[in-house]
Amino acid sequence: MIIGNKTFTGGTHVMAIINLTPNSFWAGSRATADSALFATEKAVKEGAEILDIGAQSTRPGYKEISAEEEIERFAKPVREIKKRFDIPVSVDTYFSFAARAALDGGADMINDVWGLTHDKDMAKVVAEYGASVCIMHNAKERLSGDIWAPILKFLQNAADLATDCGIDKNKICLDGGIGFAKDRQQNLELLQGYDRLSVLGYPLLLGTSRKSLFGGDVNDRLEPTLQSTRLAVKKGIMFVRVHDVKENVQAIKEAEYECGQR
Repeated sequence: MIIGNKTFTGGTHVMAIINLTPNSFWAGSRATADSALFATEKAVKEGAEILDIGAQSTRPGYKEISAEEEIERFAKPVREIKKRFDIPVSVDTYFSFAARAALDGGADMINDVWGLTHDKDMAKVVAEYGASVCIMHNAKERLSGDIWAPILKFLQNAADLATDCGIDKNKICLDGGIGFAKDRQQNLELLQGYDRLSVLGYPLLLGTSRKSLFGGDVNDRLEPTLQSTRLAVKKGIMFVRVHDVKENVQAIKEAEYECGQR
């Protein structure tokens, strides 16, 4: 997959989460416009290969903010990060207006938690800039019964929309949407069978970091997150989106060694 000036051809790579929100579900991921550069420097030193910058919390029960407020939060950090660091930058938004501002500021990818379905112009904007996109499964109502058919159908339709609008197939990755429109058991089922999404022919991104499917307090969810990262390596998942970069990089190395990839 191509993101910015980087080409990812195999292995599992860390996408570091930098949340420019005061209400993200884990305080350890929160940054401000002033601290974003420090957070970036730390993530890069610890082995992150991509950054994902979010200006709107999508935690359960979140209160939506406008595209304009998102832009106010991420515009300066994105510009400054791209000036100072040679690392691909993804911006997490489902508004095409915010996506355009992010791409104008130098972002390389849009991470859309509504899989190009919330805003009819999103795919066109990403294509216009020749940018990459992460398409995540989501739904307005919680899934019931078999989870695989609706997830696969949603992702296939969104990927077709992306390519029909002119987004390069080599700039698309898919996210099954753990924690979105699914209960705990469905999330666990999705995690265990995550590689089934590979049938669609696109690289996969896994986002489980400190999420509620692991139960307990958010501060106690690092170890199960690392277990899911090791699973991602074994299943050939290309990207893991995480809060704890150093620990997940180490988990990848350990899993690669166990799998004979090192």
